[in-house]
Amino acid sequence: MIDIKLLEKKAENGTSYYDDYKQGLINRGASTDILEQIMELNKKRKEMITQAESAKANQNKLSGEIGKLKREGKDASAILSEVDVLKGQVKDLEAKAAEADQEVTKLALIIPNKPHASVPVGSSEKDNKEMKVVGTPTKFSFKPKEHWELGEALNIIDFERAGKTTGTRFAFLKGAAAQMERALIQLMMDLHSTKHGYTEMIPPFMVNSNSLLGTGNFPKFKEDVFHLEGSDLYLIPTAEVPVTNYYNGEILDEKDLPQSFCAYSPCFRSEAGSAGRDTKGLIRQHQFDKVELMTFCHPDKSHEVHEALTSHAEQVLINLELPFRRMLLCTGDMGFGSAKTYDLEVWLPGQNTYREISSCSNFEDFQARRANIRFRTAGGKPQFVHTLNGSALAVGRTLVAILENYQREDGSVAIPKALQSYMGGKTEIR
Repeated sequence: MIDIKLLEKKAENGTSYYDDYKQGLINRGASTDILEQIMELNKKRKEMITQAESAKANQNKLSGEIGKLKREGKDASAILSEVDVLKGQVKDLEAKAAEADQEVTKLALIIPNKPHASVPVGSSEKDNKEMKVVGTPTKFSFKPKEHWELGEALNIIDFERAGKTTGTRFAFLKGAAAQMERALIQLMMDLHSTKHGYTEMIPPFMVNSNSLLGTGNFPKFKEDVFHLEGSDLYLIPTAEVPVTNYYNGEILDEKDLPQSFCAYSPCFRSEAGSAGRDTKGLIRQHQFDKVELMTFCHPDKSHEVHEALTSHAEQVLINLELPFRRMLLCTGDMGFGSAKTYDLEVWLPGQNTYREISSCSNFEDFQARRANIRFRTAGGKPQFVHTLNGSALAVGRTLVAILENYQREDGSVAIPKALQSYMGGKTEIR
């Protein structure tokens, strides 16, 4: 959520925050109409508050005169009538100011974050910037299969029966695939908690609407979330939602920052608007597992923390010896609440392309304002923390990458060395 007070500040050094933010919206390819509505409504709100305060002052002045007239035994009816009119004006102006304030807040909730200055300007993924490549795309002496072909041939992934029991975009994992999914979760949680210093967390898998508002999922992306009918509960689209709201409405102590968590959860997404995309396989499912990294930090440290968090996600891919690249997303391809995002894209030989396996974002104070998460410096006023999160990793897509990169010509799949101890010493899937 944007800071209205900052938007109102006068230009400093030739450029105001308003000008910067408006240009940020343009760079994102977003309309500036709502921003202008917000500024106009907020201006009217302040004018009505000023008028109400002026009317109150007159009312108080006249009330003093009424008291004087009554003490002198004189008629105060005319002034009493005038006071009644002023009371009506104050009530009306305060009600209109409150309505304007609610509308300003409502509009402020649906406009995106301002991109950081280091984010490249662009309109789509073609304008993203490749930051580094780790490993070389896996090559085979045979035509590699896609993961869904391997999974069905090995009898470890069943899409047909999942379609019968639930519907499209679901799968049964069984045997070695189920074991590998569980092993990957444990490997990731172990790595991030013991090597990277995150506190392990298993959050609630359902949240209320206020939590989704806090992370920026509501109101703009409400159709992407599964709702439990008759309640104010929703299935989480990612552990980011409950973990970000862990400190909702709280004031932390500066000395306790940063606070970092690694959280496992299943994730549930309606995939609204993705009809026809990735209809086969595990890439785009309604339900999938993920390990999420989440950090609350001091504003001065957030971009440094962003680099570290992204490198922690990368380490999973390095340990599994999977080729990948880091992409810096352009303004037009970033998420709604992000100020800066790195995507990690893993090489999938079956598709002969890189595909996203992690998205690591710095939201700066955008989410903290919505969820009212602050910290207090010694003797200072509370200020908003910066929030960051990233997949480390999307577990199903990691399984996909292993199947495709470690496949053999005979249809078997080798198991990465880093994962073998988590799978009872098993070295291959046949």
